[in-house]
Amino acid sequence: VQLQASGGGSVQAGASLRLSCEDSERTFSSFAGGWFRQAPGREREFVGAIHWDGISTYLVDFVKGRFKISRDNAKNTVYLQMNTLKPEDTATYYCAASQLWVPMQKTEYDYWGQGTQVTVSS
Repeated sequence: VQLQASGGGSVQAGASLRLSCEDSERTFSSFAGGWFRQAPGREREFVGAIHWDGISTYLVDFVKGRFKISRDNAKNTVYLQMNTLKPEDTATYYCAASQLWVPMQKTEYDYWGQGTQVTVSS
């Protein structure tokens, strides 16, 4: 698995972004995909995950109703649609792959992408 995250940028509060995480090795369809984020000076925190079947998903409470996680296994890509962005969403977003169901811990992920920066200004 070789993950490449993209789609970050600098936006105003209330805007939307869609992050993508593509596996260049084309094996992502066999793994659960997860998104984490890390703001400066803070721990990397879990945002959401999706099982390889694309049906079982989980998002943390502070993004529920604003973010959506999905995947296209034909494209070996997992997405994070982020709507109604807030300044507190500013962070580097990382994608990861796991052989577990819908893992929520960093230690449960086997492969990581390089991160994409999201900056939300008020």
